[in-house]
Amino acid sequence: MSETGALDAERLSAALSGRYAAIQVVASTGSTNADLRESAAKGAEDRTVLIAEEQTAGVGRRARQWSSPKGTGLYVSVLLRPGGVPFANLGSLSVVAGLAVREVAAGLGVDAVLKWPNDLLAGPGRAKCAGILAEAVAGDDTTVILGIGLNVLPLGENVPAGPGGLPATSLAEQGATETDRAEIATRLLTGFDELERRWRVAGGSLAEAGLLGDYRRHCATLGQDVEVQLPDGSALTGRAADIDPAGQLQVDVPGGERYTVFAGDVVHVRPAGS
Repeated sequence: MSETGALDAERLSAALSGRYAAIQVVASTGSTNADLRESAAKGAEDRTVLIAEEQTAGVGRRARQWSSPKGTGLYVSVLLRPGGVPFANLGSLSVVAGLAVREVAAGLGVDAVLKWPNDLLAGPGRAKCAGILAEAVAGDDTTVILGIGLNVLPLGENVPAGPGGLPATSLAEQGATETDRAEIATRLLTGFDELERRWRVAGGSLAEAGLLGDYRRHCATLGQDVEVQLPDGSALTGRAADIDPAGQLQVDVPGGERYTVFAGDVVHVRPAGS
């Protein structure tokens, strides 16, 4: 296992061989997603990448704080302009990113699964190791800012738990064979590039991109009894039954009805059959 050092934009650009239009690394910022939203308004190119050594105001879904201490993780945002992908399919981009993150973890020997819609859970205790946030940007063309926060080294104490009380973990704590953040960033951005291109050509359809089956296999939410906290403040409970081609969760609720969840926080109540 190699030691991790500071990230270097030139090294990353060379390793990624033109896959991205621009790669910038900053020592500290409030939020890489917020910074790229500003860059998008100024005309930044498709596939622009911003990485921060530290975020002081990192956020996850529903404006929750994302702990981003200096030098311990990867805090990456990618500006994407996927022309031709219908707005209704943009939500599946989080699924694409989730698959890329899980592939990296698996390649490092870490036991990891996906929790719909945007978490990577690692280790036998299924603690939270990564989170994903995709945000559409208003404008004349289709623009999405995709943020990924991946814990590489231990975060230390006093890290708030996620929805449902999920504790935080890191790749290192789960026995990763590599902890050099530059190497992991290269693997992550390479894998995401390949999967996102397939997704874009398929018009954002996970099924047509050949990604839906992969996500179903690696999604620990499926088959679980869940409580879904919806954006309007209400909640529903039921059995997580499937993921549709647009990346939406389908939940079988009491009474036999199937409910499609477009957005929400999911808490795993208990495994099916337990």
